Amino acid sequence: MIASLLAAALLAAAPAGPLSVVKSGNADVQKAANAPGATAASLASVVEKFVDFEELAKRALGDKAWASLTPAQQKDFTTTMTGLLRASYAQKAIGQAQAQVKYGKETVQGNEATVNTTLTVKKDQVPVDYKLYKATKGDWRIYDVITDEVSLVDTYRGQFRKLLNDKGFDGLLSTLKSKRAQLEKENAAQSAKAGAGN
Repeated sequence: MIASLLAAALLAAAPAGPLSVVKSGNADVQKAANAPGATAASLASVVEKFVDFEELAKRALGDKAWASLTPAQQKDFTTTMTGLLRASYAQKAIGQAQAQVKYGKETVQGNEATVNTTLTVKKDQVPVDYKLYKATKGDWRIYDVITDEVSLVDTYRGQFRKLLNDKGFDGLLSTLKSKRAQLEKENAAQSAKAGAGN
């Protein structure tokens, strides 16, 4: 009896696996997106619980470029990029509020994992793979989303490399700050419009 109670307690304390993280994350996002008066900001706070924007930003910049930055530059880059990703991801989530998600297999290799899903929007079926890593607390966090074989991390990495070559780090940061401001302005306008319609 005590052994089974102990086993149950240990299971309850164990962090959710990659597939569970993606499933519960998607369910929370759909619920938030379909809630009355849903805004990009309210969605972003839900998304942040399972997507590690900081890790995504760091991986997109690349180890070499990241290591060349001062701690202050790293902080500025991470803060800017996290804000940009939050705004961008929230916009997409609002657009996919009615999507149907079919879950495929979960593949775990050490501290990295992939969860395959298929998203059905209207009649279109889009393969969406989630890449996760095991964080220091032992919980699984999403750091990349691959839509139709196009990786978010790889896409940003390509853009960053070009901007770093053309404008240097300060130019890259300035471009990201402008983009973030533009997206946040769009999201605020969308939220105001939704609020006026209620």
